[in-house]
Amino acid sequence: MTADLEAELRAVPLRVTRPRVAVLAALRRHPHVDTDTVIALVRSELPTVSHQAVYDVLRALTDAGLVRRIQPAGATARYERRVGDNHHHLVCRHCGAIADVDCAAGEAPCLTASDSHGFVVDEAEVVYWGACPDCATERPLPQSARSEGST
Repeated sequence: MTADLEAELRAVPLRVTRPRVAVLAALRRHPHVDTDTVIALVRSELPTVSHQAVYDVLRALTDAGLVRRIQPAGATARYERRVGDNHHHLVCRHCGAIADVDCAAGEAPCLTASDSHGFVVDEAEVVYWGACPDCATERPLPQSARSEGST
């Protein structure tokens, strides 16, 4: 696994470092995690890595296109390895769980703006909000929300 992560770093091109490989590996195993979780995961392999080093690695990997930073409204930023395919996310209003969902319909950018105001649109970001299966069982949605989703 390390060899393919090293190859990804070289391809963008970034220098191969232990913290960069550890962050990529952590995000491969745990998509949609916040910075504190990434730090904890990396420290399980590299106990002396600093917070700042992980922040710097996340920024470099995001800038290089190896990692995507998402930040649903009202939530902390999360990171994932799935990049370049313009997918969207489902977010649980109760527990904050996040799941990937492929494009809503058609070719990227999935949605056509009613007025592009002259912009050349190459990506659309969609966040679906609701209750994950576990939370939906514990906290059923109000009748109005259930009927809206079933039409």
